[in-house]
Amino acid sequence: MRILIFLLSLMMASVTYSQTPMTVSSPDGNLEIAVSVDNGNPVYSVTYNGKTMLENSPLGLVTNEGDFRSDMSFAASTTGEVSKEYTQRKIKQSFVEYHANTLNVILENEAEKQISVLFQVSNNDIAFRYEFPVWGETRAAVVERETTGFKFPASTTSFLSPMMTPMTGFARTAPSYENGYVADEPIENTNADYGYVYPGLFKIGDSGWVLLSETGVGSNYNASHLSSYNDGIFTVEYPSAEQNNGFGSTGAQIGLPGVTPWRTITVGETLKPIVETTISWDVVEPLYEPSQSYDFGRGTWSWIIWQDSSMNFEDQVTYIDLAAAMNYEFILIDAWWDENIGYNKIEELIRYARSKGVGVFLWYNSNGVVNDAPQTPRDKMHTSIARKKEMKWLQDMGVKGIKVDFMGGDKQTTMRLYENILSDANDHGLQVIFHGTTLPRGWERMYPNFVGNEAVLASEMLVFVEDVRQKEAFYASLHPFIRNSVASMEFGGVVLNDYLNKGNEQGQKRQTTDAFQLATGILFQSPVQMFALTPNNLHDVPEFELNFMRNIPTTWDETIFIDGYPGKFTVLARRHGQKWYIAGVNAERSAKRLSLQLPMVAGQEVAMYNDDSDKETYMEQVEVPEDGEISITIQPNGGFVIINR
Repeated sequence: MRILIFLLSLMMASVTYSQTPMTVSSPDGNLEIAVSVDNGNPVYSVTYNGKTMLENSPLGLVTNEGDFRSDMSFAASTTGEVSKEYTQRKIKQSFVEYHANTLNVILENEAEKQISVLFQVSNNDIAFRYEFPVWGETRAAVVERETTGFKFPASTTSFLSPMMTPMTGFARTAPSYENGYVADEPIENTNADYGYVYPGLFKIGDSGWVLLSETGVGSNYNASHLSSYNDGIFTVEYPSAEQNNGFGSTGAQIGLPGVTPWRTITVGETLKPIVETTISWDVVEPLYEPSQSYDFGRGTWSWIIWQDSSMNFEDQVTYIDLAAAMNYEFILIDAWWDENIGYNKIEELIRYARSKGVGVFLWYNSNGVVNDAPQTPRDKMHTSIARKKEMKWLQDMGVKGIKVDFMGGDKQTTMRLYENILSDANDHGLQVIFHGTTLPRGWERMYPNFVGNEAVLASEMLVFVEDVRQKEAFYASLHPFIRNSVASMEFGGVVLNDYLNKGNEQGQKRQTTDAFQLATGILFQSPVQMFALTPNNLHDVPEFELNFMRNIPTTWDETIFIDGYPGKFTVLARRHGQKWYIAGVNAERSAKRLSLQLPMVAGQEVAMYNDDSDKETYMEQVEVPEDGEISITIQPNGGFVIINR
């Protein structure tokens, strides 16, 4: 009898805790995910062309209605397919076709409550999320934390940016995704106190590359990030309690049925799928219709180089004239305009800009309750009544958009503020840029009037911090593979002053060449770009560089990875209409000789912008051979751009 009971218990354990892994592969069969329950713990693994990219990694989460991490059993699974196509002017590719195979795994905990995990696997991307049914009479829940993890092979190195310490930095505005990066760091050394921001890039030995991120975060959820490396695993980590001055839940309040955001995993043997991925937008949908057709383009802004003292009527007229001289669509009038210029005079400036064919973006402080940033206008964006009143005035004045700053924090309460600002702005025909901010997670597609977020060590830090100036090329060589791969990046760059100040004679000396700066105008993608040009550049910069900047596009129909290695160099090709722009930068200490395959301009005469050995930027006409192969030398801290006719 005892033997029979023992055998029955083994059979019951087999049914409860183990089953043959469920798998789903990409349409081309190269990428596969396997899901199983191992001793009551749900896990998944990822292979690409038979090579392990992620070892058995945990799935699960904890809610106030139940624990879904352990003592789980498999209930059912279904497979399927999803196909769609869409157009999107604001990202790296204007027309996208998305095809994926799906696996929906239903899991049950000891209390017989179920959740499902939906996986969508396209040729180089995995997106997955948790889905919650109604549990009996329960129609609301709080997701407290997640145990979703990523277990990489031991040979993996990482390219990561640490999460900033909450309520530190300028006026306690952190975290705002404005830290540096480690590059090629062994994963066992990645132990930042507050983890690492998305996206995170990983090199899997000689097997390939993995990019981790998330998408589909709106008012429905909190944003998350990667934990530090612990016990062989990175996990999805929710915001720390200290964010937002300690106010607000760290988890997510959801209605049932409900879903989490998508966790995304981009996989490739080379960096090409990493750079070209569109998964951030493939699995989300617009949340509302645009109230009008929004226009994108280029702009000037005085604050970046001339700083606070330029917030006066006369300097803003000068920058409007600069925008008009460059044939730019916009000017951004930054902080303190309400106090230093005033509402009556700003209306006059808006009318003057309109007479010059220049649209106006105005800066706002996001808050009055979250941090100590004193810049004004303040107390105009964080409450509904004040926000709608201000936006009505903006609409009446014909303002084209707003830049909202100091949004630090990833709690759901902050995600709701983002969405409220965007939704109200759309009602008033306004585009929105966010600075001092989190990573946008699918927002280009979710919110029709969203333009871009900073969420990077951007141009202002070039002005303020010598270390950032010294590492400008290093960071620039990372962004196309990491930060700018998953979302628009509002950098505010292309600095052609030799010194990053109004006098342009001494002080914060720029370390990179003019050709490097021109190249970043192509490499850094955002549909509205406020460039860091200054009025003196009309007279002290070569005319061929000004003509380049007069004609630079900000929207792209196609993006192709050409060559590069994050932290060392990068070369991309972007197409606008029928014209190709191939751009590259060199972050290494010596000149780099590259042999590039450029079939898109094969047999054509192209304009080449490059640096000579003295780091003087020049432009010449070059014939590309019929086979499309061309040799280029990039100077250290230098760059190049090729444009076909």
